[in-house]
Amino acid sequence: MSRSLNKAMLIGNLGSDPEIRTTGSGTRVAQFSLATSRRWNDRNGQQQEKTEWYRIVAWDKLVDIIEKYVKKGDKLFVEGEIEYRSYEDKEGVTKYVTEIRAR
Repeated sequence: MSRSLNKAMLIGNLGSDPEIRTTGSGTRVAQFSLATSRRWNDRNGQQQEKTEWYRIVAWDKLVDIIEKYVKKGDKLFVEGEIEYRSYEDKEGVTKYVTEIRAR
C-alpha cells in the first residue's frame, strides 16, 4: 500500500475572531484558534475536563466564508490536514508550529 492519509476532523469552539490578512503575493489567509474539550470521571468519580487548542489556517475561497460567517465563540466543524513548519523569530531562534490547514 503506497498511499497515505493526513486528515484531521475537529468540532470545537472558536477562541477568538478569525485574523484575516493578505500575503505579499496577494493571497488571502485566515487564522483562528479552535478549542475542543472532553470530560470524564476519574477513578474517584470526580469529573475531569481537558481542553485542547488548535491553530487553524484557511486559504483562498474559504477565507471569504470565514470572514462572513465565523466569529468568536461559534461552534465549528473543521476538516483538513495537519501541517508542521518552522521559522526563525526576530532573535534568530527557531520556532516550531503545528497547524490544521482547513479544506
